[in-house]
Amino acid sequence: MKFRVPVGIAVAVIVGLVGLITLNDTLVGVFYDDGLYAGLARALGTGQGYVHLHLPGAPAAVHYPPLYPVLLAPLFGALPLNAAVLAAKILNVLLAAAAAGLVAWHAARSEIKSILGEGLPRWLAPVIVGAAAISIPVLATQAVLFSEPLFAVLFAAAIIAADRDPPRPVLAGTFAALALLTRSIAVAAGAGIVVYFLLVRRAPRRLALGVAGPVAVAAFGWWLWVTTHGQGIDPALALNYGGLGDVMSQTGLAAFGASLLDLPRPLGALTLSWLGVPIVYKVVGLAALAVGLYGLALVTRRSAAGWSLIGYLAILAVWPYPADRFLWVVLPWLALAWTAGAVALARRQPRLRVAVLALAASIVVGYGINEVRGLARGWWGTTARGISANFRELLPAIAALPDSAVVATDDEALVWLYTGRKAVPFYLWSRRGREVVEPTPPEHRAYLERQGVTHVLLTGRGSGSDRELDALLGTYRGWLVVARVWPGGRALLRISR
Repeated sequence: MKFRVPVGIAVAVIVGLVGLITLNDTLVGVFYDDGLYAGLARALGTGQGYVHLHLPGAPAAVHYPPLYPVLLAPLFGALPLNAAVLAAKILNVLLAAAAAGLVAWHAARSEIKSILGEGLPRWLAPVIVGAAAISIPVLATQAVLFSEPLFAVLFAAAIIAADRDPPRPVLAGTFAALALLTRSIAVAAGAGIVVYFLLVRRAPRRLALGVAGPVAVAAFGWWLWVTTHGQGIDPALALNYGGLGDVMSQTGLAAFGASLLDLPRPLGALTLSWLGVPIVYKVVGLAALAVGLYGLALVTRRSAAGWSLIGYLAILAVWPYPADRFLWVVLPWLALAWTAGAVALARRQPRLRVAVLALAASIVVGYGINEVRGLARGWWGTTARGISANFRELLPAIAALPDSAVVATDDEALVWLYTGRKAVPFYLWSRRGREVVEPTPPEHRAYLERQGVTHVLLTGRGSGSDRELDALLGTYRGWLVVARVWPGGRALLRISR
């Protein structure tokens, strides 16, 4: 008892102190999702419901489960925007620190089956968790208003409740349900805990039902909301604003497995990018992947985290979006699983011991290089600072438009939050199986007219918006009139009716 409580607190304090250096004054909305979360929190905090106030007609939100905006709602309802954003960023730092502390405390507990294996120094697991929790990409996700820190806390709490002896199934199910209402991929945690109870702990079915019940209620409630309100989203916005059904209707079975081969890429970039020779990188990367999979298999017999991670990764393997952010939120658990595999191989296969140690050393070196460079150069906020500076220059022109203006732009929630003008996405895309499809100029114009767009803001070249704008300009000469131009291909255009 004297050991494990200070360990969790120590890791939480260290992660929290490192997280404080990521606090910034960048605009909310620079990474798209953060602006949508802030907008939803503003709508809830001002009593207008779970709706997208920046879109004409204020349709109900069906893409993001509501718990994170609900948590932010008191801040955005009571404080000025800049103060609310800063308070929310501080909250994210505290949540990230709490999540790391919980995982470290749990991994160091003595009365559960060790996640890493028996006979290891008791400080090893907390060090691994702490190092993963302050990696540059993890810091980047908590430096903006993403839901990852809240999800990380709830995911850890669900695993801890499931791993306890005796287990707390209803508590585990409740935390998993809350995680699902933060990010719907948390259904993997509920299913993983149920499988762990039935296959590993050989628990009575009533305990498994204690987990499944709250998760099923949360999943049904969210499904009911989406099916009831999803028709309010313009079909052209289905992938960004629609529900899971909208995504699946476009991707179909052709997209299943499309992301599988991309799953190791973010982890390889974080730990092995210093191996500049492609063949060396691939060989070492494959070996590291094998160790990680072996470790994950071991963890399935030691903790509910194992089966939960398997379900989580299986969803990412078929999800038609990059896996990066989804991996960073569970990085401490993945690091523990990899270490468990490395320890077991080194112990059971003496002939592989040197190779495993060399592999572990290469990962530690690669991680260390990235971490030192990233902390010294502030990599967690480089992109956000650039986007924020760009919009600070553009926003005064939008704020000067009539109150009735509707602007088609990138980062539309950001534009609305800081100018009060209705804003919709300009760049449109959909999927036909694995293929990304952009609209024809007639389809694009019809969408802009449905939304009542009066102005188009091009925030720069290279995002895809420039390509779609050029197609409209070439097809409908005189329909879009340049109102203002900035250096770097940025422009404000007015629709001539």
